[in-house]
Amino acid sequence: MDIHPSARIANTAYIDRTWPGGIHIGAGAIVDEEASVLTHDMTRGIYLDTHVGEGSYLGIRAIVMPGITIGKHCHILAGAVVTRDVADGQRVAGNPAKVVNAPKLDHEIAAI
Repeated sequence: MDIHPSARIANTAYIDRTWPGGIHIGAGAIVDEEASVLTHDMTRGIYLDTHVGEGSYLGIRAIVMPGITIGKHCHILAGAVVTRDVADGQRVAGNPAKVVNAPKLDHEIAAI
């Protein structure tokens, strides 16, 4: 695993341990309650690197599928299922996750 020391991961988050070498989480990233970061899919027999970029946030129960790259400073909303790469600074929601234009939250504005 390649997890930056400043990343915060909730106790209930699921970081795939089947192929831990594929986990890459950047500085200041947050993986919230019951979110999942996956690196394998046994039904298809694949093991892929999954990246969560610097300063990105994975919301409650969000799922990042194997081989996905989340860019820097992205916001993955609660319950989103990320099946495609997410570009830097994007906010995504839904199943499958799609880019949404939502106003920034007060704590996000303060961090800029």
